[in-house]
Amino acid sequence: MPRPAPYRLDSASYPVTATYQTRFQDLDTMGHLNNVAYAALFESARIAFNHGFGRRARADDPFRAVMARNEINYLAEGTYPEDVVISTGIGRIGTRSWEILALMEQGGRPIATCDSTLVMTASAGDTLPADFRALIETMRMREG
Repeated sequence: MPRPAPYRLDSASYPVTATYQTRFQDLDTMGHLNNVAYAALFESARIAFNHGFGRRARADDPFRAVMARNEINYLAEGTYPEDVVISTGIGRIGTRSWEILALMEQGGRPIATCDSTLVMTASAGDTLPADFRALIETMRMREG
């Protein structure tokens, strides 16, 4: 797998950054953060990022989305008890889907990236709501 583009390894490229605590239970038998811990930490960041949009699901709202793809690129070992910093932003925006891209750093060095694709599950032919598209456009990554 090729190394991510340089802008993906620069936290300044992402509009949102937050710190997450690692836990002793996140360690594997070699003393590293295990792959499940990386996934859970990225999930926490993605959920916080999504909640930042202020859009909440309602029973009468036809707008729903599901995770279609989640790819983690492991770049270096993570350790406990040092916190991780996860930076998050929007990548590609399609007709019915969008990417949430993230960078995990520990001790100032990149240790993983995560590319998640979410897809709207409404009726065929529907597109992303205009207000939602405009909102996620404001959270786009800065490439370079």
